Amino acid sequence: MLDGLVALALAAGTEILAIYGSAIEASDKADGSPVTAADVRAEAVIAEGLARLAPDIPVVAEEATAAGRVPATHGKFFLVDPLDGTREFLSRNGEFTVNIALVEAGRPVLGVVYAPALGEIFIGAEGEGARAGTLDDRGDIAWTDITVREPDAAGLDVLASRSHLTAETKDFIDRFKVRDLVSAGSSLKFCRLAAGDADLYPRLGRTMEWDTAAGDAVLRAAGGRTLTLDGAALLYGKRNQASDSDFANPWFVAAGLFDPLRVGAAATV
Repeated sequence: MLDGLVALALAAGTEILAIYGSAIEASDKADGSPVTAADVRAEAVIAEGLARLAPDIPVVAEEATAAGRVPATHGKFFLVDPLDGTREFLSRNGEFTVNIALVEAGRPVLGVVYAPALGEIFIGAEGEGARAGTLDDRGDIAWTDITVREPDAAGLDVLASRSHLTAETKDFIDRFKVRDLVSAGSSLKFCRLAAGDADLYPRLGRTMEWDTAAGDAVLRAAGGRTLTLDGAALLYGKRNQASDSDFANPWFVAAGLFDPLRVGAAATV
């Protein structure tokens, strides 16, 4: 399964890069977020591949959902964001990703995050750990095991959304002793935590499940955690929510080897 998902992510990345090097036109979806031909083409490649790889597992994909095509999601299903960080794609800063995750019983148990412009790929599986890979010119991947790190007494390295940094997120970050605050796009923030390159990623703002599931799977497989503000693990497959739309996430905090919500944590790290 994991090898198959990696192959699909790479194929979707090829479609994206074919458009990345040319003039890019974007339109706005109903929620105001941008969509490009790269989103559509990458999602088509992934959907077709998943239908071959695991025909009995439903697929919830961002663009299909926006068009009203949403399957039942009892038990096990895929979550797909074919181009996470469309704003980063449009600004051509390279920080956009292909996200494919498998969810079981509300948990992201398998995830692939591929950054085609950077030649970086991250994978994680529940109970099996996480790895980071770099692609060479031939498309071969050199893999390295990754794990989260202990925070440094000098302060935390904190990641924040490049395009969606809210006032509430800033206030949360101010609770901590921060050594470095780095803005980054897409699900790469989860992967930087998983690889031990940072300590904390708070997101006190709106996200959707396809934005987070693959990166969250990699982070959890690397020993990290993603918590809602009440201290519970972030869950997936949220439908019929009274306060928001299907698959919308609450605010969350992702971290490595410390509890970012523990009373006094800000004073001790």
